Amino acid sequence: MHAADGFVAINDINPQAPVHVLVLPERHVDTFRDVSQFDEAEAKRMLAFVAETAEKAGLTDYRVVVNVGPGGGQTVFHLHWHILGGRRLEERLL
Repeated sequence: MHAADGFVAINDINPQAPVHVLVLPERHVDTFRDVSQFDEAEAKRMLAFVAETAEKAGLTDYRVVVNVGPGGGQTVFHLHWHILGGRRLEERLL
């Protein structure tokens, strides 16, 4: 999808919403538990990139999800953020 300043955004290969984008840091970090490996400026850039990615995907309302550990649903052990949008949350629950 796009990349900038150490981060990349790609479409999820198994989307759980009409829009499902993953944001990954290029630098390897196993899980969100290890987010302290990013200094303050890099962490700020990462969160800004998540917001920018959602905007570029045409989303104004969306969810940002991070699965942490196997019990939390993490299956890929490289930190990544899920951006999900394109329908109201209630539509999935019905």
